[in-house]
Amino acid sequence: MVLHPKNQWEIPQQTVQVARASFPKGNMYMHMYDELGSIYSDKEFQELFPAVCGQSAISPGKLALVTVMQFTEGLTDRQAADAVRSRIDWKYVLGLELTDSGFDYSVLSEFRSRLCEHGLSNKLLDLMLVRFQEKKLIKQRGKQRTDSTQVLATIRQVNRLELVGEALRAALNEIATVEPEWLTLIISERWFEHYSWRFDNYRLPKSQSEREELALKIGFDGHYLLQKIWFGSSEKRELQQLESVEILRQIWIQQYTFNASGLVWRNPDKIGLPPNSICIESPYDIEARNSSKRDINWTGYKVHFTETCDEETPNFITNVVTTTATTPDGEVTSVVHAQLAACIFAPTRALCGRGLCGCLPISRKP
Repeated sequence: MVLHPKNQWEIPQQTVQVARASFPKGNMYMHMYDELGSIYSDKEFQELFPAVCGQSAISPGKLALVTVMQFTEGLTDRQAADAVRSRIDWKYVLGLELTDSGFDYSVLSEFRSRLCEHGLSNKLLDLMLVRFQEKKLIKQRGKQRTDSTQVLATIRQVNRLELVGEALRAALNEIATVEPEWLTLIISERWFEHYSWRFDNYRLPKSQSEREELALKIGFDGHYLLQKIWFGSSEKRELQQLESVEILRQIWIQQYTFNASGLVWRNPDKIGLPPNSICIESPYDIEARNSSKRDINWTGYKVHFTETCDEETPNFITNVVTTTATTPDGEVTSVVHAQLAACIFAPTRALCGRGLCGCLPISRKP
C-alpha cells in the first residue's frame, strides 16, 4: 500500500446537517471534534507505509481515531467497522460522506500490527496529549501520579486440575494435525474419551481423593506422551518444536515431580508449587500470571497508569506501562520516571498511588 496523506479533513455539509438533526445537543464524539478538531493527521503515520507504488492506503489518521473510539466502547474490529458504516456520529467525527461504505474490519488489526512493528504502540496516546497541550488542557510542568490496576487475560481462570487437562488436550489437538497416524499408533481409544472435550468443573470429580487420582492419571498420560516424543524408538524432533508440546513440558515440570515411588502430583503444603511469578496459569496464554492486590485476585497482567492531577486542569493519562501481574509496583517506579523525564510532559512532582515516589522531583532530559 502507498499513502497519499491528507493532513486534515472537513465534514461534508450533508453529514453535518443530518448529525445536527439527529443530535441537536451533540454527543461525545461530536463535541470532541468541535473542541479538538482532527486529533490525528496522515503525515504523522507516514513511516508506516513504504514509499512505493501500489494500492492507496486508507487514511491512517482516521484509522487511529477509529481505534480510539473502538477502545472507548469496547467494540470488536467487526463492530467498529460496522459503526463506521452505520453511525452518523462516527461519520461526523471522521469527516465521511453519508454514503461512505467504510472498510473491511481486517484493516484495523493490520493498522495495529503496523504500529507494533514500528515500535509506535504509544503513538496514539502521545499525539493526543500534544493536542491537549495545544488546547492548554495539560500544564507543562504539573503534578502527576502513578498507580496500577489489573488487566484480565482473555482466558478462563482455571484450577490446577483443569490446567493440566487442558494443556494435554491442547497438545494432543496440535499433534493430531501434524502427525495423526503416529498419534493413533501410540494412544488408545480411552484417550479420545478423556481428552476430546474441554475440561470443566462440572465434569470433574467432587471428592479430593478422586480429584488427586484424576490428576495423577492425567500426569501419567502426559508423561507418557512426552517420553514418546523425546525418547521413543522413532524420536519426533518436529513435534518437540510445537508450541503446545513445549507448554505441556513446562506445565508438567511445575505441577508434577518424582520421588522414590514415581510420578507425584505436587502438594502445595508438602512439595510446593513454583512461585506465582513463573507459574503458568493457562496453556493458551503462558505469560498470564495470578496475583492479588488488596482484596482483588485475578489472572492476567498489571497496567501502571500515570495521570495528571493538577486542580486547575482535567486529569489525563500521560504514560502507560504494562507488566506481568506479579510485578511489584515499586519495581516499575524507576521505569515510569525515566519515561516521564524523557517526554515533554515531565512533571515537577510525581506521586505513586496515594503517596510520593522516592526519587523526586523528576528532572527532564534535554
